[in-house]
Amino acid sequence: MQTILGVGTVGTELAKALTKYTNKIRLVGRNPKKINQNDELFSADLMNLEQTVQAVENSEVVYLTVGISYNAKIWQAQWPLVMQNAIAACKKHNAKLVFFDNVYMYGKVDGWMTEQTPIKPISKKGEVRAQIAEMLMEEVRNGKLTALIARSADFYGPNTPTSVLSVMVFDNLKKSKKAQWMLNEKVKHTFTYVPDAARAMALLGNTDAAYNQVWHLPTDKNALTGKELIELAAKALNAPARYTVLSRWMLRVIGLFMSVARESIEMLYQNESNYLFDSSKFDKTFDFKTTSYADGIIKTAQSMSE
Repeated sequence: MQTILGVGTVGTELAKALTKYTNKIRLVGRNPKKINQNDELFSADLMNLEQTVQAVENSEVVYLTVGISYNAKIWQAQWPLVMQNAIAACKKHNAKLVFFDNVYMYGKVDGWMTEQTPIKPISKKGEVRAQIAEMLMEEVRNGKLTALIARSADFYGPNTPTSVLSVMVFDNLKKSKKAQWMLNEKVKHTFTYVPDAARAMALLGNTDAAYNQVWHLPTDKNALTGKELIELAAKALNAPARYTVLSRWMLRVIGLFMSVARESIEMLYQNESNYLFDSSKFDKTFDFKTTSYADGIIKTAQSMSE
């Protein structure tokens, strides 16, 4: 049995990818729905230890892909508890743990982010991410858990309604509005294609030698600027490449009315200069075809008209 804790955008794609390796897939969430015909559903609150332990029973591999409301205070309260419960459940049932992570714990990086980039968070959300990653890796170092961390850059792709590219670029262009970009559209910003991330996580989770380390998930190394990404999206949607650059003060004003904008302010350092994500460790280890931005953006645009 391979179990997915949290079946949102990433968990849904992961459930599809896991069928290459097993027909015994368990989906766990507050109200999970089948992705594949043979999926087993288990309703659980991952902040409840007993329910999490029950959800993981008889699992060989567990994937933690849960999404928690984009709010620093909620992250501080809930993420450590979710991680603690997932670790305890996997230890009890001798299951391997694969944690889907982001890059917030690195803080502002000059150059390419790799698995060796120092952990220097400069945001509250980054501090939480550093904390929970350390919780997991400490168990690994102590020999009490077999686990790995799979990190992604900001993500995009079909059926990713909460991604930055979907909200600010694709949705607006689709509605014949101007696309939006934060701070600086002239610097490069890496994005990971969600179906690639899911296929790679399934591969890592089913590769014994991949455990007890951190992996950056496969991502097109030809990073584009915000302007270039908007132009590709506009072309794919057959729309004019019009856009507005949102300044820091504009986002503060918008944040008075929109919590997501308010919560994004502490993360704006990621938009001030190049945001470059290096997945060469994965690329050199596995025979894997990574989706290019050109292809990924076309597929994302096509999904919006289906």
